[in-house]
Amino acid sequence: MTEAEPILYYETVLRPHRSLPPRGFFFLMLAISGVSFGAGVAFVAMGAWPVTGFFGLDVLLLYGAFRLSYRSGRMRETVRLAGDDLTIERVSVRGEVRIWRFQAFWLRLLLIEQGAERNQLLLRSHGHELAIGGFLTADERRSLAGEIDAALTRYRNPNTSFMP
Repeated sequence: MTEAEPILYYETVLRPHRSLPPRGFFFLMLAISGVSFGAGVAFVAMGAWPVTGFFGLDVLLLYGAFRLSYRSGRMRETVRLAGDDLTIERVSVRGEVRIWRFQAFWLRLLLIEQGAERNQLLLRSHGHELAIGGFLTADERRSLAGEIDAALTRYRNPNTSFMP
């Protein structure tokens, strides 16, 4: 006899936003390299050849900064309300996985406003607290709080019909 799958009330995967896709990054680096190469050739023609190395260094530093930004974009958080548990699975930049489980009935969701463009979304239960969505914008955290709150309400009141 198999165990029944728990009812899924809510699930979402949160990822940091990256506005420049990899193809755009390639063309941006190609353009910057071309401009730096052209400027380097011009400085060599003027006799200021030591300056050329700094143009190459600028390109390498910019490339490194973008690679670090894309690396941080690999992290993610999965928020899942299924059965009696709200589970948060956080995957770090290095691929390390941490999982937190909260009993959904006793869970408190807190959105702490810290000004117009700053807030913090916290999950609290039985003396434990977890901040989620730290890489999201303030508006995205507000929206996420609304979605999780609606899912918790559906879980706690299963006989009530809700309009999406």
